[in-house]
Amino acid sequence: MLLSQLPAALSEWPECLPSAPWWQLTPQALLPVAKPLDGAWLVLFGKHLAARHLARLAELLAAQDMQAQLYPPSTPAGVPLLLLGADRFSPELVQLLKTGEWDIDICHLPVLPTLSEPGLLVMDMDSTAIQIECIDEIARLAGVGEQVAAVTAAAMQGKLEFSDSLRNRVALLAGAPVTILDEVAAQMPWMPGLQLMVDTLKQAGWKVAIASGGFTRFAGELQQVLGLDAIFANELAVEEGRLTGKVSGRIVDASVKAEVLQQLAQEYGIVAAQTVAIGDGANDLKMMAVAALGIAIHAKPLVRAQAAATLNHHDLEGVICLLGALACRDRRWDRHGS
Repeated sequence: MLLSQLPAALSEWPECLPSAPWWQLTPQALLPVAKPLDGAWLVLFGKHLAARHLARLAELLAAQDMQAQLYPPSTPAGVPLLLLGADRFSPELVQLLKTGEWDIDICHLPVLPTLSEPGLLVMDMDSTAIQIECIDEIARLAGVGEQVAAVTAAAMQGKLEFSDSLRNRVALLAGAPVTILDEVAAQMPWMPGLQLMVDTLKQAGWKVAIASGGFTRFAGELQQVLGLDAIFANELAVEEGRLTGKVSGRIVDASVKAEVLQQLAQEYGIVAAQTVAIGDGANDLKMMAVAALGIAIHAKPLVRAQAAATLNHHDLEGVICLLGALACRDRRWDRHGS
């Protein structure tokens, strides 16, 4: 089957490809094969997903002397998705995919957790579970927004040590009324797809937690509404109704986030291969590195470069795509829909 002959809609592909169990991707065509590959995975998903993306990917695979075979499509979270099994994992291919301009999200991964087994997802909060940096919003209401926002940006890009930067930013909040926290919480915009992601994971028997360099006031709000299994965040010290400019207890930094993921996996009896971490900033990298799958969402360049998977065109529904992709492995083109 020539790639140029594939229909525009992925939903029509099974009608064109029923004569073989799987299809090998080449730069010009799909060739019938009797055995699938599972040495590594390629996941392509997005509303614009089409045969042209396969053709472009095929050229990259050929240049790397790699083979990949195509499974039938699916639409997790309503997003068109293709899974390809590859003969091996190639760090070089990862870099080529990350540096290229795509209008879909595409990830090359050595392993993929699955929703068909229990798992653990630990996510950052600010700019990950929600669309704001809470400390910047607190600072804005306290009249020190510009000073704090500049430090936040530098810390998330990895230019400053997180714990010191947090102490410096919180110190600027000294004397602000604690009611500011309620104002921020009342207008806290969730990242699109958050509710859908959490509900989907919970229905699949997964545990979901927050490990955040932000604050317990906001993480606690999310836990109550979403039914999260655990939260780990920083506690702002308060005296006589005002912020003291200090953080109580141990600061949740990059190392603590990584510890949290490993601790919760052990506590809940989740195997390492079924652990996922999501974040956007430099202080999420250690947590993402100890997880089986680290996902960067709308992330800083440093984080996109190091994360196993990146979501550039999707919000948190993209997580459902990645975790739902392995379900395609159980499908064959010659039995699709049966």
